[in-house]
Amino acid sequence: MTRLSYLHEPGVLDNLAVRYAKNIIYTYTGNILIAINPFQRLPNLVDARTMEKYKGANLGDLDPHVFAIADVSYRQMINEGKSNSILVSGESGAGKTETTKLLMGYLAYLGGRSGTGERTVEQQVLESNPVLEAFGNAKTVRNNNSSRFGKFVEIQFDKSGKISGAAIRTYLLERSRVCQINSPERNYHCFYFLCAAPSEDLKKYKLGDPSLFHYLNQSACIKVDGINDAEEYLATRKAMDTVGITDQEQEAIFRVVAAVLHLGNINFTKGREADSSIIKDDKSRFHLNTAGELLMCDCEKLENALIKREINTPEGVITTTVGPNSATISRDGLAKQIYSRLFDWLVNRINASIGQDPNSNKLIGVLDIYGFESFKTNSFEQLCINFTNEKLQQHFNQNVFKMEQEEYTREQINWSYIEFVDNQDVLDLIERKPGGIIALLDEACMFPKSTHETLSQKLYEKFKNHKRFTKPKLSRTAFTIQHYAGDVTYQSDQFLDKNKDYVVAEHQELLNASKCSFVSGLFPQATEENTKSSKSSIATRFKIQLHELMETLSSTEPHYIRCIKPNSVLKPGIFENTNVLQQLRCSGVLEAIRISCAGYPTRKLFHDFLHRFRVLAPEILKEKNDEKVSCQKVLDKMGLQGYQIGRTKVFLRAGQMADLDARRTEMRNNAAKGVQSQFRTHVAREQFLVLRDTSIYLQSFVRARLACKQHEFLRQQAAALRIQKNARWYFAWKTYYQLRLSAITLQAGLRSMAARNEFTFRKKNKASVHIQWRCHRDYSNYMNLKRAALTYQCAWRRRVARKELRKLKLAARDTQALKVAKEKLEERVEELTSRLDREKKLRADLEKSKADEVSKLKEALHEMEQRVEEVKAMQEQESAKKAVEEALAQEREKISLLTTEIEGLKVLLVAEREENDKMKKAHANALETNEELNKEVSDADEKIKQFSDTVRRLEGTVSEHEGLLLTERQQNEAANAALAESQARNEALVSKLEDAVKQNDLLHEADQRFQEATKNLESSLTFEKQRHEANLIELAEAREKIEELQREVGDTDEKFTLLQTSIQSVEERLREKDALLTTERLESEATKKSLNESEDRNQDLLLKIEIAQKDIAHFQETVRR
Repeated sequence: MTRLSYLHEPGVLDNLAVRYAKNIIYTYTGNILIAINPFQRLPNLVDARTMEKYKGANLGDLDPHVFAIADVSYRQMINEGKSNSILVSGESGAGKTETTKLLMGYLAYLGGRSGTGERTVEQQVLESNPVLEAFGNAKTVRNNNSSRFGKFVEIQFDKSGKISGAAIRTYLLERSRVCQINSPERNYHCFYFLCAAPSEDLKKYKLGDPSLFHYLNQSACIKVDGINDAEEYLATRKAMDTVGITDQEQEAIFRVVAAVLHLGNINFTKGREADSSIIKDDKSRFHLNTAGELLMCDCEKLENALIKREINTPEGVITTTVGPNSATISRDGLAKQIYSRLFDWLVNRINASIGQDPNSNKLIGVLDIYGFESFKTNSFEQLCINFTNEKLQQHFNQNVFKMEQEEYTREQINWSYIEFVDNQDVLDLIERKPGGIIALLDEACMFPKSTHETLSQKLYEKFKNHKRFTKPKLSRTAFTIQHYAGDVTYQSDQFLDKNKDYVVAEHQELLNASKCSFVSGLFPQATEENTKSSKSSIATRFKIQLHELMETLSSTEPHYIRCIKPNSVLKPGIFENTNVLQQLRCSGVLEAIRISCAGYPTRKLFHDFLHRFRVLAPEILKEKNDEKVSCQKVLDKMGLQGYQIGRTKVFLRAGQMADLDARRTEMRNNAAKGVQSQFRTHVAREQFLVLRDTSIYLQSFVRARLACKQHEFLRQQAAALRIQKNARWYFAWKTYYQLRLSAITLQAGLRSMAARNEFTFRKKNKASVHIQWRCHRDYSNYMNLKRAALTYQCAWRRRVARKELRKLKLAARDTQALKVAKEKLEERVEELTSRLDREKKLRADLEKSKADEVSKLKEALHEMEQRVEEVKAMQEQESAKKAVEEALAQEREKISLLTTEIEGLKVLLVAEREENDKMKKAHANALETNEELNKEVSDADEKIKQFSDTVRRLEGTVSEHEGLLLTERQQNEAANAALAESQARNEALVSKLEDAVKQNDLLHEADQRFQEATKNLESSLTFEKQRHEANLIELAEAREKIEELQREVGDTDEKFTLLQTSIQSVEERLREKDALLTTERLESEATKKSLNESEDRNQDLLLKIEIAQKDIAHFQETVRR
């Protein structure tokens, strides 16, 4: 990239974007490799062929690649005998972990297989990555597999260049993530892997869905696309087997992980005593017992360790209790300590399993460290991460400047001092002792009463004049540091808690006494020296580790790989310029380019320079001068200024290489044009000769083809004449043949028509003779059928008369059923009257209860006013008095609203009472009309009885008339007289029935009025219920306001509780009233149903009367016949 003609930010971005679009993800900036994350698999870049191609190649001979950096470091270690280091840095999601895997895979490819047994050293080194990723990686906002710790892998080599050992160092595991995560992030992968384990493991550890655990359900993200937790669990167990972790140790590891999850579900509540706490419920007790079982320690002691503390005093040990908040903090601290010790044990176990070579004095270190971080909310972890990047940036600047200076001195050229940004003042601000931010933070952690606000005030006072430290305007706990990559604002709210790294003595004793050797090994018995060292803070320990790392890096030859994340959506093919430019600034790439370009970024050996640019001055090479002199003459001929000639190299300023390349390209283009013109002339001559020979051959071939075509044409013409002659003959013969067939067909049709007419005449003559005999036969048959029909009609009429007689007898029996229906209707009316009386009594009781409640509310209001006056006398501060007066005013307004609403309820009750009276009157009228209808029905019953008697007599007369129709004419006349009398009676009965129908219509109208009254009553009841619910809501709001008043006035708790009980009693009474109203509504619905049933019965009765009338009319007609 330093060879670009225009070396500035747009040029650098365009170069990277063009290469990224072509899937060229690696780019050199001097000796620095820039690796852009493609977010997809590129097999051609990491296969065995690529490894073989880069093996032994010089840097720059092949395309940029991570294998080239690894190969250079390996060859430099072998040839010079000096240790090397490769620093991989970048922000989360830039591909640091994958780049580290590629480096380690290539070094394992170069280092061969020097291990013994089934598991080789390089295989264990590579397989340690899945284990560390499972326990140290998590999903963040920017990356689905973000490393939440720094890692430095030392790969040791023997004298033959084979891998003989390895060691892994880790830095600053993000312990706070165990207990606290934000959406949409996730906790460490191992928790989710274990929750997706086979069912037998879940039963053994008493686990289930991750959303059931507090440490995991704080975020809405439970699953990650592309990660199968069940498969990853099995892969992690397999990787543990590879690195040498036994099955018993694996069992203990996952027991501890499950115990951490169960610890997070232990909740606390306030105990009986002040500043005390107890286990909240049975669910928390279950998780407490499960955690104790998994850790193999006493559950009772575990509970005491969480809710109690022992304080050593000169008089002895004092045991005190802690509140729920302190117990929760103690629980989270225990979980973080257990997980941190577990992670450290895993790293030590992997190192012990891999093994280190004490005789090795050559190593290659691969540093996978977090990049510069700046979020909306930056805490203690971001301060440590950015402090690390400040240290690495200083080392990077010094190394780049040192390399430039050494090369200029070695080549003995004239050069001036190159300025670069020195961040030593930022490092002094953070780590200086005494007086730095870390020192002040450790000092604040030593005092129990220190808070984040006091810490912030100390920082403001200490660094108010520091140019790199500023205080935000609208914050009391935040501060801003001007880093090399930009300003970062840190929130100091949790600095003190996150910096404390000591283990609570009760937790240490509890876990040291565990029956599980693995757990007790995580918390060994602490000696005095260990207790002193364990009291050191996380920041101090991290600073010491970072100092050791910088010493290691300083003793090695560094190589730099800067990983870049091209976009924030983690998808391939997207290149965000702003995002990439910010990462280039944060990683120091642009600063390295500026340092290189400030001197002589382009360097060429004399031989390489002449080999490339000898075409610019070919006459100089004929003089057979020294290479240095020849290079000088070439540069002078080109007229360049500002270059330097060293001992073995030519040093060019930025852009001069591009000018030389442009002139070289121009001369090569001109020479190429001359060559191309001669070559094109030769090619054109050859093409002409070939074209001429081809045209001669083509002409002879065309003439032959034309002669053949002429012969073929003449032959076809003769054949056509013969075909035409035969065709004309055929068409003439065909016309004659068709005309002949038509004539024959016409003659046959005329002959057939004449024969058909003759046949028809003969057939009609024969049929007329036959018809004259058949007429006589049909007339005689008709007369016989007529006589039979008359006989059958007489028999059928007699049968129909008997059926009608039976129907009349059945109608007489149905009158008894009408009487039964009448009795049931009277019983139903009596029930309705009794229900109306009960409703009247219930309404009277409701009015009395409401009046009593109103009086009680007034008394409660009076008592509350007296109590509030007493409270006013006891209060000394004016603010409390104003709050009480306002609350009382609000309560008075609410009670006045309640009284007005109760008066409205009274008015509604009066209206309902009037409507109930009207309904009773309508019901009484309906009863009267019903009684009159019953009387008419009884009269109709008597007349029907008389009519039934007459019907019986008529039956007798009809039977006698059937037997002795000719002999009993005198009796028939008497029957006619009786029929006349019955007809008169029937007419009277019909008039009475019409009157009964009219009365029934009146009863129906009264029933409708009663239904309308019941509907109005229901609407009033629903309205009253709605008002009652509104009263309940307002009473609930008043209750909340009273609770707020209780908090403000602490001395009046008992008085307000009395008021609260009175309000509750009012609510209960209102609920009872609501229940009474619902019962009244149900009873009104029952009465409505009964009236509907009575109406249906009346309609049935009317239908039966109409049927009886029809039967009587029909019988009269039969009698008349």
